[in-house]
Amino acid sequence: MNSDSFDPAAQEQRQQQQAVEPDTPESPSRREFLETTGATVAASTVVSFATPAMAQSTDAAAPQTAITVSVNGVQHEVEVEDRWTLAELLRDGIGLTGTKIGCDRSECGACTVLMNGAPVYSCSQLAVWADDAEIRTVEGLAQNGRLTPLQQAFVDNNAPQCGFCTSGQLMSATALLQANPSPTADEARAALVGNLCRCSNYNAIVEAVVAAGGGDTA
Repeated sequence: MNSDSFDPAAQEQRQQQQAVEPDTPESPSRREFLETTGATVAASTVVSFATPAMAQSTDAAAPQTAITVSVNGVQHEVEVEDRWTLAELLRDGIGLTGTKIGCDRSECGACTVLMNGAPVYSCSQLAVWADDAEIRTVEGLAQNGRLTPLQQAFVDNNAPQCGFCTSGQLMSATALLQANPSPTADEARAALVGNLCRCSNYNAIVEAVVAAGGGDTA
């Protein structure tokens, strides 16, 4: 046996210390410390993830308002939560998912729709603000399965590319062509200033808008 494995003097000292401070817990081992710390972290994680669920339990009490809105010529009478955006109503309430949500902060323009003929960011418009309004989305452009000249120009000029931002660009361009049937390239760029292109395909987009108006894209 190793002579250092048992030290009578050290044992007597520990016994004396425990007699003086009998309620003082012994220092935990490294393993006990890690196990205790891990349990604490796990408990904190559970509480953190539970918080959103607790917040969702109050959804039923959220204020609601009944509105009437015309979307692509179809009238809808719906009850919406006062906090819903127009984009949420269109996508989740009515099922028109052609309107995309990109940045969700009025910067990219992917969610652009026409409200009473004017382009708006539907992610920053409350649904209750659309009461008695006429909304037009990208689904309302083509008629009887036929593309509009603007949509066909986007196809011919390879303007969509990834397509994510295309619906918003089409709606802004539609508003432009309604006000100015034959825009110049500069006028097209100005109209699309609020619609970002994730593929950096702006030249083709501008060319498509000008072509739809019968202008020269060369």
